[in-house]
Amino acid sequence: MSTSDICKISNDDETSAKTDGVCELEEKLQKMSTVDDNVLSVCANCGKEGSDVNNICNKCKQVKYCNAACKKKHRSKHKKDCEEHVRLAAKHAAELHDEKLFKHSPPQYGDCSICFLLLPTLTSGWRYMVCCGKTICSGCCYAPVYDDQGNKVDIVKQNECPFCRTVAPKSNKEMNSMLNKRSEAGDPVAIFNQGNNYQVGVHGYPQDHRKALELWHRAAELGYVTAYGNIGSAYYLGKGVGVDKKKAKHYYEVAAIGGDVQARYNLGINERVAGNYDRALKHYLISVRGGDSRSLKQIKEFYTFGYATKEVYMKALQSYQTYLRDIKSDQRDTAAAADKSYQYY
Repeated sequence: MSTSDICKISNDDETSAKTDGVCELEEKLQKMSTVDDNVLSVCANCGKEGSDVNNICNKCKQVKYCNAACKKKHRSKHKKDCEEHVRLAAKHAAELHDEKLFKHSPPQYGDCSICFLLLPTLTSGWRYMVCCGKTICSGCCYAPVYDDQGNKVDIVKQNECPFCRTVAPKSNKEMNSMLNKRSEAGDPVAIFNQGNNYQVGVHGYPQDHRKALELWHRAAELGYVTAYGNIGSAYYLGKGVGVDKKKAKHYYEVAAIGGDVQARYNLGINERVAGNYDRALKHYLISVRGGDSRSLKQIKEFYTFGYATKEVYMKALQSYQTYLRDIKSDQRDTAAAADKSYQYY
């Protein structure tokens, strides 16, 4: 995304206040390069005017020439200004990118479809219902259900969906049939799960990394940000595609901006390995707010070795406690105590 694109979409008060100066500079630079039909272009080398003066500097796009010869003659004089313009443009683009990257991310999975409490980041704390496409927390999956007469319904015994009461599939064939229907209806989570099945080769799916990558791209385009994180890992590990760390970082960043805690943690690890401890710490602090206990451990290590202050570590602890308060419930605790597969933090 260019700096001009970011200037157009930055409309909240806090962001606008921080980026006004950058946006003004970008507007000035655009005006310098914008061609006014009523003004004749002037060759920066010989001074010739006319509509045929349209040979633009390939790097900075700020000056024009009447032909390639004039561009070549003027190169030595223009080189310093050109490089400075490109440097400043790149610097401001990077600043705007970081501002967006390190902004507080939204919750990764949203709320439970039944109790409306925040869904845990830990995937064992919720279930995707392939019958109706709802995401339900472990507490609501395990909690007792009552019919319209007030009688307790043992849906666990009957193996029914706690939301739509559909009987759970009894075989891979039945489950895949339901999953295909959800996928054909444009459900991004269903498409994402199909990609996961292809990646591992489970539930009757053959292992096919390329097919998995194709489905993740489709799910991501439909708005499921977690799929971008899987795409990033595919490029990072070279599964279904050649290893490309630059593309992996790009997809991790897109996922992290959308709230993917795993992708945010991966970015933190990569920055730590590169020796960029300040940037790594920023990623960890955001992922802790999203419920990532591993990031809390990383921040503790940073504090131990002097890369983070006590205040920063305390802030991380408070953020994690806030997350726990947001996701905890008696129903979820009961489910987790009864079945380890329902652990949610």
